[in-house]
Amino acid sequence: MTSRTSELDAQRGSAGTRVLGIGALAAAVVVAALVLLGGGDGSSYRLLFETGGQLVPGNQVRVGGVAIGTIDEIALTDDAQAEVEISLDEPLHEGTTAVIRATSLSGIANRYISIAPGPNSSPELPDGATIPADATTSPVDLDQLFDTFDARTRRGLQDVIAGSASIYAGNSQEARKTYRYLAPGLQATERLLDELNRDEQVLSGFLASAGNVFDAVAERREDLSALTENANEAMAAIARSNSAFDRSLVALPPALRQANTTFVNLRAALDDLDPLVATSKVATRDLAPFLRELRPVVGKAVPVFGDLRLALDRPGRDNDLISALGALPAAQRQAASAVPRAITAMDDSQPVIEFARPYTPDLLGLITKFGQVTAYYDANGHYARVMPAATNVFGYNAATEELEAIPVSQQFDAFAPLGLGPFLRCPGGATQPNAGWPAPSDHPFLDDGALAGACEPGDVPPGPVP
Repeated sequence: MTSRTSELDAQRGSAGTRVLGIGALAAAVVVAALVLLGGGDGSSYRLLFETGGQLVPGNQVRVGGVAIGTIDEIALTDDAQAEVEISLDEPLHEGTTAVIRATSLSGIANRYISIAPGPNSSPELPDGATIPADATTSPVDLDQLFDTFDARTRRGLQDVIAGSASIYAGNSQEARKTYRYLAPGLQATERLLDELNRDEQVLSGFLASAGNVFDAVAERREDLSALTENANEAMAAIARSNSAFDRSLVALPPALRQANTTFVNLRAALDDLDPLVATSKVATRDLAPFLRELRPVVGKAVPVFGDLRLALDRPGRDNDLISALGALPAAQRQAASAVPRAITAMDDSQPVIEFARPYTPDLLGLITKFGQVTAYYDANGHYARVMPAATNVFGYNAATEELEAIPVSQQFDAFAPLGLGPFLRCPGGATQPNAGWPAPSDHPFLDDGALAGACEPGDVPPGPVP
């Protein structure tokens, strides 16, 4: 009976454990669903466009081709602008722009909004914020463009298209190259037209002036015909140099972008240059005679500048100034780590140099006199007469006939019986004083008393003192 009861209790405990496990699993599934599917309510914004651009609710909102939201609603404002409400997964920042684009050349409701987000360093746009029309761009459909043409212009356009077909016939390779740069050209044209539309009054004045110019050109139609013929010959010459012209066109946009800032700054520089020009008129009266005298000098300077050009840029490697300048960054990087270490080493060696400086005469005396030791020579060359001292005095062991190291504390013990030492000679103490010393106190050299106590002034070689 007891065993049966224990078995029932075990089954009840197992069942309870399974229930708790199933409950924990269900809770984990709910939490995962909230994490994966909840993710916040996202953000909604309103975008103002000049036209709706065939947008419909449900179209996508993309960033870099990736969908990040959808269009919820499209409405018309009081000033006849399209107000598009969108929902996004992530918030936007100030500086965001939007463009209506088409997913393909044909189709119905195939438009989407392409977002160019503002920098992350800018403040976030609040939920429900409105992006104004000056930060959005509406598309221009092809039929809208054709509607601006009259019947005569349309017929002319048809003739242009038919003529283009005959031009590209048999030139498919060149046509593909042209189409490669067509889209960038159209984008640049779009930016140009946007700039022209910024100030309609200036554009109207420009068109009126252009009309007057065309009237003047029409009066000189014969000269224009000759100009056209010459231009035709020029274009033929350009066509013959198509490859070089293609490379020039590729390099032109970067050059223009770099020149843009220069031209903007040049405008202010020209205003500052006017007073200089007015002042220099007086100074340039004698410029013509000076230039006549300068001409022979310039003629002689041509070879000099030719050599200078070769010094700057010579064919080959590591043989001109440009190559030397190219190696400077690597040298700078190496010096960045070597120079601080060299400065530290110099600072650390300063006490050693200060200590060794007074001993310069002794060092030079050693260098000049050491050669006298081996001044003698025979058939084998120069030789020196040397002899080891007594046993265990200067490190020579007569029993083993080997030199043995003497401890530093014992190296001057052999001189103690002779009454010599301690060997703490001052600078100059290795030589006897002579009559050339300005005063007896100048021998040995005590560096104006700085070495007093650090050496023994009386430790000098024996001999008569003058």
